[in-house]
Amino acid sequence: MNNIQSYLRSIPLFIILLLQAAAVKSQTNDGVFPVGVIGEPSGTGSYPAIAESYSSMPINTVYRPLVLPQERLPLLLWGNGACSDDGLSYAVFLREISSHGFIIVAAGYPRETPATNNAAPAETAASAAPQRAIDPTQPQQLLDAIDWIQAQNNEPDSPFYQHVDLDNLGVMGHSCGGLQALAMSADPRVDTTILFNSGVLNAGPDAGRSGISVLKSDLEKIHAPIAYINGGPSDIAYLNAVDDFERINHVPAFFGENQVGHGGTFRIAPNGGDYAQFATAWMSWQLRGNHQTTMFLGEDCDLCSRPNWKVQKKQID
Repeated sequence: MNNIQSYLRSIPLFIILLLQAAAVKSQTNDGVFPVGVIGEPSGTGSYPAIAESYSSMPINTVYRPLVLPQERLPLLLWGNGACSDDGLSYAVFLREISSHGFIIVAAGYPRETPATNNAAPAETAASAAPQRAIDPTQPQQLLDAIDWIQAQNNEPDSPFYQHVDLDNLGVMGHSCGGLQALAMSADPRVDTTILFNSGVLNAGPDAGRSGISVLKSDLEKIHAPIAYINGGPSDIAYLNAVDDFERINHVPAFFGENQVGHGGTFRIAPNGGDYAQFATAWMSWQLRGNHQTTMFLGEDCDLCSRPNWKVQKKQID
């Protein structure tokens, strides 16, 4: 022991400090991209979009047009499947939506890990012996992002200066992230909600592995239009979503199902496929006043006529 202590005392102080700094970095930023733009711009919209991280809000990932237009853009908040803290796990899908004129804040650090596959996360499934845990991300961190973007919107040195329309706010998420979106939908600032492959657990929150507690009674707190996009009967969240939709009668509600299962089209189709097209059309209608889309309006709506899709609507047409 004395020999070890003598050796440690012989190491210059600056080397010890460097080693300590490296250890802290590996513990806190392992696999996380540095602050700045991540990857190349993409998306089929008028404004190719980027992913970006900011030192002033490191726990979330931002998607925005590379060149922001003069008009103010609506804000969207996104919750990941499994409530994961990888803000890049839906990067192609979110860049596509952002390229059509939206600023998006996704929960989670921008991690260098590969995108998750389309397997159904276990958090939405009932289990004989579930082990609930604290989710890696929380709805509050996305709601806190509203204050962050508002400060950016008022800061002349920020790229967001006077570019954000905070009067038009949407929330959306996949699976566990959909439950986060539903929890956020009660906030009076939220103007619309989309749940992808998600729904309040019919057996109650204790039946799942997610730590988020959303009850069927919370559906009554929804105060703005809501849409459910689901993978059909093979989707582990299907029955939960069907039951939700049957209970919602006080606000406009849309229910669309296809046959792709719980993973949706986020990664199996270019630019997020039908899911990205729907999110863009819905948010453009609800938040930008774009009434030209036929994606969901009318008996012969675009989604209504697509193969393998079934649609139900309440107070929509």
